[in-house]
Amino acid sequence: MVSRVVFGRGSFNQLSDILEPKRLNVKAPFIYLVDDVFKGNAWLTSRISLAYEDQLLFISADKEPTTSQVDALVEDIILTYKDRPSGIIGIGGGTLLDLAKAVSIMLTNKGESKDYQGWDLVKSPAIYHVGIPTISGTGSEVSRTTVLTGPKRKLGINSDYTPFDQVILDPELTKDVPTDQWFYTGMDCFIHCVESLKGTYLNAFSQSYGEKAYDLCKEIFVEANGSKEALQDKLMMASWHGGMSIAYSQVGVAHALSYGLGYLLGTKHGIGNCIVFDHLEEFYPEDVALFKHMKTIHNIKLPQGICAQLADDEFDTMINVALGLEPLWENALGKNWKQTITREKLRTLYEKM
Repeated sequence: MVSRVVFGRGSFNQLSDILEPKRLNVKAPFIYLVDDVFKGNAWLTSRISLAYEDQLLFISADKEPTTSQVDALVEDIILTYKDRPSGIIGIGGGTLLDLAKAVSIMLTNKGESKDYQGWDLVKSPAIYHVGIPTISGTGSEVSRTTVLTGPKRKLGINSDYTPFDQVILDPELTKDVPTDQWFYTGMDCFIHCVESLKGTYLNAFSQSYGEKAYDLCKEIFVEANGSKEALQDKLMMASWHGGMSIAYSQVGVAHALSYGLGYLLGTKHGIGNCIVFDHLEEFYPEDVALFKHMKTIHNIKLPQGICAQLADDEFDTMINVALGLEPLWENALGKNWKQTITREKLRTLYEKM
């Protein structure tokens, strides 16, 4: 679990006070990985205090994070600085937070990041790393995984060393998120809750967090209960609770299929989950009906026919990625999931998208 959390509107202003005691020496910089949507945005960047050899790197979140991107960032840091950095700070949505977690791990573990895609493969603790979400829903700020697209698969580095050492939850940072992106990442949170609560891995710990996040999602996306600021606060906490729920259970069908879309087509995680979940009445009938209702309320039009022109080998690639995520299928359908989930079944589901 994340060991230290600060929550509150304006809490981003405490960043310097939080970081300074963690500085190892004047030659050990803090490296800030920041979503490039904030490039030239003085409202945010002016509050990042750079000292000594600290570095601020603007990184595009247009594409999902990759293992090669992580390895390039790590190599650049190692070649630039003689001393290991004092810490890595990720500022942005799930892409930037996952990059920050992965870079902090790979600065202390040999080899390439693709070698650590899987469960509990990381042997050495990561360097100090801080997560500051500027969009709510992904749960990356609290999860023990960093999802990366590698040369052979899309899969997270899942380990006890992945979670952030410190998280700053400032709902003000989400004020300029576009409506469609707000919906997609919010539905990522909603789907986290559904797959946790309806999964075979469910336990009292994950259930308590999942139920709270599920109720918050209904308050936000169905009832619109509260001011704009109150809804921002609620979604940030829904994201946290949803991430905590899957940390002690697992996701399911939507995420397994979405990873296939992400690997082959580069479909962003939030919208990919929405495209998939829209066709999963067989697995989550009541929740898919609620999802469609929320789509209507917020006038969201999902992309259609993204798999219409795919060749057989491309379908096979997506199916291979999805089938490789065995814990997700076991959580969704139990230990005998292979009796239900066949290649033909997945091909039929992908053809609907």
